[in-house]
Amino acid sequence: MKKFSPFFILIAVAFLFPAQPVFSKDTVVIYTSLENEEFVEYIKQAKVELPDLDIQAIRLSTGELGARMLAEKNNPQADCVWGWAVTNMEEFVPRKMIKPYKPEGWDKIPAHFKDPNGYWTAIDLYAAAFVINTKVVEKKNLPTPKGWKDLLNPAYKDMLIMPNPASSGTGFLQVASLLEMLDGDYKTKPVEDNKAWDFLKELDKNMGQYIKSGSKPAKLTAAGEYAVGCSFAFVYSSLKKKGFPVAMVLPEEGAGFELEANALLEGARHEAAAKKFLDWALSKSAMEGYSKFKLGVTYPGMKGPADMPSLDSIKLAPMDFPWQSKNRAKILEVWSNLFLH
Repeated sequence: MKKFSPFFILIAVAFLFPAQPVFSKDTVVIYTSLENEEFVEYIKQAKVELPDLDIQAIRLSTGELGARMLAEKNNPQADCVWGWAVTNMEEFVPRKMIKPYKPEGWDKIPAHFKDPNGYWTAIDLYAAAFVINTKVVEKKNLPTPKGWKDLLNPAYKDMLIMPNPASSGTGFLQVASLLEMLDGDYKTKPVEDNKAWDFLKELDKNMGQYIKSGSKPAKLTAAGEYAVGCSFAFVYSSLKKKGFPVAMVLPEEGAGFELEANALLEGARHEAAAKKFLDWALSKSAMEGYSKFKLGVTYPGMKGPADMPSLDSIKLAPMDFPWQSKNRAKILEVWSNLFLH
């Protein structure tokens, strides 16, 4: 019987099982307020297309994300923000918590979708919409609303649900759009004197609940707990695909909308990895992923979901983002004093 030396055995093993290259991944810590359902899909795509990054993403509601950043101001834990409301983002520029960065492909994004100095770049927009439970409406013999003013009908008492604007970007854009649409002098008067507060007081009489999440009003409505959920267009599409008895109405007065944007954070511990992620997050491939969910993306010429109305067919509210950002704290203060009791 032949004997084999240990050296020969090692050579044979090496031949049969060739060494696999070991790559060390660069860590990047990301905060996002993208909705869970889309966020999961985007992360899958990102991990495939960025194999050299260890992507650690934390999903928070719009308000929670800002509060966390403020709490960590002197010791930042995240490297970048992905898909956060621009009206929130703008507040952090003068606080010197966002570092200018123009990702690869920045020049392709239209000027009205990005900060000229590179503090933030938007990837998509989402629009306010009413999600109607068709079975509840039929059973209770309720009219189908066409716009905000229809929701004042006493027949809807306790049958409406809306996000709390202090914690939800969707809730904030809904309130902000009404402040602008219902008072032509919104820029020249104190926020507390805006005519829309009278409208919101009347709406409050029919409101069953204010809730933290922007998508929950649609989901609870789909489950039959309410007739109308003041939510946003994407979540309707998701619920419809799952077979819920829902219909969507874009308010005839104009659909409020918000831009979701990305930014590099000042004090990022993994800046190079964050820049690589932000480059990907603005790429055509990433945008194609967003377009499966979003009403509109900022990459020119890219269409949204097939089951959603085209962006150019929708009447959008004239959103004044600089005014909203500047007056955000006051808007939330007035709203909270009136409706959180």
